Amino acid sequence: MSPLLVASLAGLLGLAAGSFANVVIHRVPRREPVIRPGSRCPACGTPIAWRDNLPLLGWLQLGGRCRSCRAPISVRYPLVELATGLLWFVVALRLASEGLTWAIPAYLAFAFVCLVLALIDAATRLLPNRITYPAFPVVAGLLLVASLGLGDLARLGRGLLSAVAVGGFFLLLALISPRGMGLGDVKLAPTLGLALGWLSWGTLAVGVFAAFLLGGLAGLGGMLALGLSRKSLLPFGPWLIAGALLGVLAGAEVAGWYGRALLGA
Repeated sequence: MSPLLVASLAGLLGLAAGSFANVVIHRVPRREPVIRPGSRCPACGTPIAWRDNLPLLGWLQLGGRCRSCRAPISVRYPLVELATGLLWFVVALRLASEGLTWAIPAYLAFAFVCLVLALIDAATRLLPNRITYPAFPVVAGLLLVASLGLGDLARLGRGLLSAVAVGGFFLLLALISPRGMGLGDVKLAPTLGLALGWLSWGTLAVGVFAAFLLGGLAGLGGMLALGLSRKSLLPFGPWLIAGALLGVLAGAEVAGWYGRALLGA
């Protein structure tokens, strides 16, 4: 199966996964169950029919309003579905093109967790334990299957070592500067280290560096554009996650370019 076909199938599945992501984003911060009851209108509580819950199409055919009470439905819902589909497409295309098809399920799960946590943290400044704790064993289990399928258990060893190193590094930062690094970031760090390290050391370095670079630029932008002070608390999770995803998608190329530039110098 061609990488483009694999990626297209992943993208279509990602639209459906995005619909579930909306449920998780809405309910987990409220400590509500994510499986039952089924989706309901937040305004009137009417259950949403399956035809109205189709990814993208449901929102479009309703004109962005509840069928029963006509209350507006946030555009966030179709945007999350679209973002999940696009993210799954590019992740699957990247891995399939590199001959790492076995690893696609692990990195689709990883991308799902990343997107959900980034949006929750941006809205609530929280990275819920209900997601960060199970994320590590789920991704680790899927990467174990991928390593066995590829006949390369060294990848898993490198990933686990990276998880310990990144988790320890973030814990140290949290102890030194509690206001700058939250415990939610520390709990997420091993999963990010595992996913990045499984791919390569260069991917790990680029992903972690990109997280701090993006976080620093966001803080600087907040001070310049919004008048925030250096003591203002900005959620670091979205930038940590953005850096990790950039590492997955382009870390090897960036690390290779940097290595060649050093040698050339």
